[in-house]
Amino acid sequence: MTATRDAQGRSSESPVLPLHAAPDPQRSAGPREPSVGTDRRRVDAPLKVTGTAPYAYEHPTTNPCHVWPVLSTIARGTLIGVDASRAAAVPGVIRVLTHADAPRLRVKADAGLWILQGPEVHHRGQIVGGVIADTPEAAREAAELLVFTYDEAPSKVELDPDDPDVTTAKVVLMRPGSETKGDPEQGWGEGVHRVDATYEHTAHYHAQMEPHAVIATWHEVSPLDVRATRLTLQDSNQGPFPHRLLLAPLLGLLPHQLDVSSPYVGGAFGGKAFPHPHLVLASLAAKIVSPRPVKLALTRQQMFSVVGHRAASSQHVRLAADAEGRLTTVEHVSTQAASRVKNSVDHSCMSTRMMYATPNRHTEHRVLELDVPPSTWMRAPGDFTGMFALETALDELAHTAGIDPVDLRVRNEPDVDPENGKPWSTRALVACLQRGAERFGWDERQAPGQRRDGEWQVGLGMASAVFPNMHMVTFAAKILFTGGRYVVQLQASDIGTGAHTVLAQIAADALGVDPDLVVTDIGRTGTPMAMVAGGSSGTYEWGNSVVAACEAFRRKHGLHPAEGASATGRSGPPKGSNKYSRNAFGAHFAEVAVSSVTDEVRVRRLLGVYAAGTIINPRTARSQVMGGMIMALSGALLEESYRDPRFGHIANGDLASYHIAAHADVPPIDVEFLPEHDPWFGAKGSKGIGEIGMVGTPAALGNAVFNATGKRLRSLPFTPSALAEA
Repeated sequence: MTATRDAQGRSSESPVLPLHAAPDPQRSAGPREPSVGTDRRRVDAPLKVTGTAPYAYEHPTTNPCHVWPVLSTIARGTLIGVDASRAAAVPGVIRVLTHADAPRLRVKADAGLWILQGPEVHHRGQIVGGVIADTPEAAREAAELLVFTYDEAPSKVELDPDDPDVTTAKVVLMRPGSETKGDPEQGWGEGVHRVDATYEHTAHYHAQMEPHAVIATWHEVSPLDVRATRLTLQDSNQGPFPHRLLLAPLLGLLPHQLDVSSPYVGGAFGGKAFPHPHLVLASLAAKIVSPRPVKLALTRQQMFSVVGHRAASSQHVRLAADAEGRLTTVEHVSTQAASRVKNSVDHSCMSTRMMYATPNRHTEHRVLELDVPPSTWMRAPGDFTGMFALETALDELAHTAGIDPVDLRVRNEPDVDPENGKPWSTRALVACLQRGAERFGWDERQAPGQRRDGEWQVGLGMASAVFPNMHMVTFAAKILFTGGRYVVQLQASDIGTGAHTVLAQIAADALGVDPDLVVTDIGRTGTPMAMVAGGSSGTYEWGNSVVAACEAFRRKHGLHPAEGASATGRSGPPKGSNKYSRNAFGAHFAEVAVSSVTDEVRVRRLLGVYAAGTIINPRTARSQVMGGMIMALSGALLEESYRDPRFGHIANGDLASYHIAAHADVPPIDVEFLPEHDPWFGAKGSKGIGEIGMVGTPAALGNAVFNATGKRLRSLPFTPSALAEA
């Protein structure tokens, strides 16, 4: 995009067309082979591999300042003194910000963003100050010279499911936090085979390729004209809608006074869906030094405190089944750590409510508020942890009952959604299980501990996967014809998922043109409002609006539009879709080898088979589910955090000691999409795929470890020390 600004700082952006050949007049509208379903290279790939795609911190600026966050070093208490004398003396320092002199915030739209407004400290890593300087080096040096004095108070930072302060959440994901069907205790008594176990994991932390970064510029043309005030954020995010919703009132702005741009994002995974406190710090700093821009990029260490995480949880599951393996009761109680500042609860039990048939069920979401930073979305929030517990418990039940794990799941296949009684829009879980078993060679699986390869014990494991439809609210899209091409405009965001590519494919088919004649203008305000890239819903939600806009465009302008012709369309789920239970399903299969010498776990191969509706682009779809499987492998085998109970910090809060999967950890991965079209998801019949690759992978790996060794691990990650102690 290119952008110019008027005297009041308003952005006037126009699409820069990709470096293709000039439009061919012969490739006008008309019948042609569909683009949807074809393997198409990412249109933004050349810009990214040549380093010319600007990420948040890389946008050109003139005479920028830099701000460095200062984080609290206690878990709870009050800030009673600040010595800034040495910091202020560092050459290049412009201003030291603390709660005593920071600009005032206006509306507390999000408690997690309310920083530098008082002396209270709510958690370790809270932003309690900042240094603005001409260079990042000067800002960091001065920040390290600041001396803060605290009156420390007792704190509680560790999750204990038996803590008397644990409460039951009333509402989770707009549904009851607790529910009961039938008589779970009676079902437990009727069971011939039973499992009663607890499954746990420590907090998981985001490590996106691109760290959280922003350039903030405050435009105040006239202090007497409030309407002339504008703030521009060039940010790394999953869409500008939440920024305008939460940041604008916080900063005393109207939504249209906040411009947000993020054309390219180097990974997000839920962690960039909502604004975080560093954006507030950068905005306040920009207000002080206006009109100079302010740049801020969080370090890896700071990201462990400032931008959220997947909260630690404990999942208690009880399963009972009759002699044939049919479930007589399912109980799933999730207890999750939460922040006193901002309480959020992952929907860990929701998949359990609808996954398998049972006459009796109880699910409950519990929460323990702690003096820790707020958590946030992390790829497949809730489903990742809840399905690890459920699918591991089912494997334990299969072993206890002497039934093949695949067959056990097939025996408990429901005809309708067990939670609400609605028919399925489509449900091909059994097909995924059976195809996966056939393709993976599941019939070669041996009894636990029987297969060896030298020092290595080898085992196979599997698990089901599901991810629901996540429709929130209907948004819009716009089609603009300029320069011989059709421009798709909406506030979507390509976070590495291929949105630039697949939205052009969807629009090309709806317009009846070659996809090379379609370009995207997304990731910024000033275009029609759209939902964030999250909940595995971007492609079908945005796609529905894009199709509606294309149809409106053709009705209004025909096949030969004039320069500047445009039309806007709005579309949500198909009428009547709320009468169906809408989900994507899949099955994961894993082969692992466990060293009998070191207890090291090595993954030899992974397979994912998915029924996810129409696949818009097989290349980007395969990339998405492979990425999910790799991220889940990382969480299952490597990622473990240690919060020091004395001081409240993550003791291994950096990438030197918080381990994530590298290339050497990734085995051969196979992916298959079963043919499916789900009309109840929208115009193209496509479902979400961004997160389903996460959901069953940890359980499949853990079940394979049990098959290899006979040792059942119920806590993530599956480390050598965990195996040695089992």
